[in-house]
Amino acid sequence: MTDIYVEISKLTEKFRTMAYGITTDENKVNEAVQELMLYFLQMNPDTLRSIYENDGILGITRYGAVALRRALTSKRSNFYYKYEKYYTYIDKFAYNSSHADTDEYFTDSYATYKSISNIPNQEVDNSKLEKLELIDKELDKIDYWYDRELFKLYYYEDNTLDSLAKKTGISRNSLFTTIDNVRQLLKDKLNE
Repeated sequence: MTDIYVEISKLTEKFRTMAYGITTDENKVNEAVQELMLYFLQMNPDTLRSIYENDGILGITRYGAVALRRALTSKRSNFYYKYEKYYTYIDKFAYNSSHADTDEYFTDSYATYKSISNIPNQEVDNSKLEKLELIDKELDKIDYWYDRELFKLYYYEDNTLDSLAKKTGISRNSLFTTIDNVRQLLKDKLNE
């Protein structure tokens, strides 16, 4: 297998050239090619060996080209969730440090100046955290552990009634009734 990985590493520049056909952002190209190399390392060795034995390095190149295109163009790819979605969120709050006194936010022309250190401090709304702490305290006071744990599973782990019914084997209607009763109890105790 080591010889296959050595051959794949020799394709790095070729994959970079392919990625530049999809995007011109150098950081995105570097990250996508690095992610592709990691993908090859984590790939099932038998599948990788089969591709290499059947089509040689050309087969590996074609496979890598498809994986690279998906990574850079699909919003369902791991690359999108790891890099694109995360950095897009950060960019909304980043600003150009050379224009910090005017509070100008980044535009596409300032794309090269993006930095995590440029994110302004944001104030946290503590009232919501305090309310969540009150809810937690009231939940701990509920006598029946069954009701409390179902409520936590539903709200704290973002389950739907259907997914929770599959996980627990409890009917959807029973789950709804229990969770609704706990919700009503919490509303009554917190006067909301």
